[in-house]
Amino acid sequence: MLNNANTTTPSQIIQIQAQVPHQRLPFTIPNKAQVPNFSNRTIVAGQAARTVFQILFYLYLFVVAVLVIFLIIYGFVSDVHTHHFHPQKWYAPLLVSTASAGIVGFTWQCITARHSTRVVRLAFWLSPLLTFAMGIMFICIGTAVSLAVGVIALVSALIQSLYGCWASPRFEYGTKILSVSIAFPPNKTQGLTLYSILIGILYCCFLVAGIGGARAIENRTKLSAFFIFLILLSLGWTMQFLKNAMYVTISRVKYMHFSGVDMDTRVAFCDTIKHLTGSVSIGSILVPIIVLFRGFARTTSLVGGDTDEFMFSCVSCYMGIASLLVLRGNRWGFVHVGVYNKGFVQASSDTWDMFIRVGLKELIDLDLTGVFCFLSGVGTGAICSLVSGIWSLVMHKSYATEVSIYAFLIGYFMCRLAIAWAQACVAAYYVAYAENPQSTHFDSTIPVRLEQLNRSQALQIFRANNLSRG
Repeated sequence: MLNNANTTTPSQIIQIQAQVPHQRLPFTIPNKAQVPNFSNRTIVAGQAARTVFQILFYLYLFVVAVLVIFLIIYGFVSDVHTHHFHPQKWYAPLLVSTASAGIVGFTWQCITARHSTRVVRLAFWLSPLLTFAMGIMFICIGTAVSLAVGVIALVSALIQSLYGCWASPRFEYGTKILSVSIAFPPNKTQGLTLYSILIGILYCCFLVAGIGGARAIENRTKLSAFFIFLILLSLGWTMQFLKNAMYVTISRVKYMHFSGVDMDTRVAFCDTIKHLTGSVSIGSILVPIIVLFRGFARTTSLVGGDTDEFMFSCVSCYMGIASLLVLRGNRWGFVHVGVYNKGFVQASSDTWDMFIRVGLKELIDLDLTGVFCFLSGVGTGAICSLVSGIWSLVMHKSYATEVSIYAFLIGYFMCRLAIAWAQACVAAYYVAYAENPQSTHFDSTIPVRLEQLNRSQALQIFRANNLSRG
C-alpha cells in the first residue's frame, strides 16, 4: 500500500509487492475454450445508461447513413448542372490515402508483433520526422489555412522531439512491458485485426463520399460545412468504437490467459458486440475527452507550476478536475467491461481504485504504451496526408489543404484501430497483475520497475531533506 508515514515527502513511496486476494473469475473453466456466461456486475443506473447508449449508437449509425446517402445523391445531381466540383480530382487522392492507411496500419501492427523490442523507439523517431515533413508540405501549398496548419504541424514535431528526449529513460521499461504483454497474442488476433481494418476502410470511404457530396452542394446551401463537421464527428466516434470493441475483446481474452484460462477470440468478440455495445460507445465518447483535458491540465501544470498564486490556484483546480474525471473514465476500465460485464464508469472507477490500492497508480501514469500508440497514429496520419497532399498539389492544388487534413484523420484512426490489440494486451497485463501479483504467469518486469521508482523517490526525498537543512 502507499506509505503515508513521512508527511514531508513530495510523493508517496510505492510498495513493490501488493497483497491482493485472488478473485475467482465469474465464468469459464480453466484451460478450456468455451462460451462464457456473463455475470452481471453492473448497477441499475449503469444498466440503464448502457441500454440508452446502445440504442443511441445504432440510431446514430442509421442517421449518419441516411445523411451520407442523401449528400451523395444530392451532390451528384447538383454537380451535373454546376460542374464547379471535380469529383475525380477530389476523390482519387482521398481514396488512395484511405487504402494506404489500411496497408500502413496493418504493416505497422505486424512490425509491432514481430519486433516489439524496437517499435517504441522507432515510433518516437519516425513520428516527429513525418510530422515535420507534413508541415513543410502544408507550407508549400501556400494558402492561409495551409500555412496555419503547417505551423501547427512543425510545432507539434518539435514538441514530439522534446518529449521523446524527456521520456527516453522510460524506453527500456516501455519496451519490456510491451514485449512481455504481447509475447503470446490471442488466437485469431491477426484475422480480427484485418477484418476490423477492412470495415474501417469501407466506412471511411463511405464517409469520404458523403464529404464529397457536401462539397458539391456548397454553392447551393450554407449548411455544407456543418454537414462535413457532422461527418467528421461520426468518423471519430465510429472509429473509436471499432478500436475499443477490439480493445475490450482482446483485453478480455488476454486477461483470461494471464489467469490460466483459454478463451476463443471469436466468442469474446461476439459477446462484445452483443452485450457490451452500450458500454463501449460510452467509453468511446468519454475517454478521448478526458484524455484531452488531462493532457491540458498536465501541460498547464508543467508550464505554470507555482510561478504565481493565481496560476497555481488554476493549476490545482485543473489537476483536481482531471483526477476526478480519470476516476470515472479511463481506458483501463475496458478490461473490467469485458471480463466482468460492468458498465464503463463503474469499471473505470473500480480499476483505478484498485491501482491506487495496490500502489500501481504512478507506474500507470508513467506507462508509454498510450504515447506509443498515439505517435504511431500521428506518423501514419502524416504518411497518408503526404500521399493525398502531394497528389492534390500535382492534380488540383485548390483541394490540397482539405484533402490532406481529411487523409491525416483517416490515417490516424486506422492505425489506432490496427494496433488496438497491442494496447489491450498491456492493459490486461496491468489489471491482471494488480488483482493477483503473486500469480506465476507474471515475471519480474513490474516488481523491478516498482523497485526502481521506489529508489528514485527515496533519492529525491533525501536530496530534498538535505536542501531544506542547508
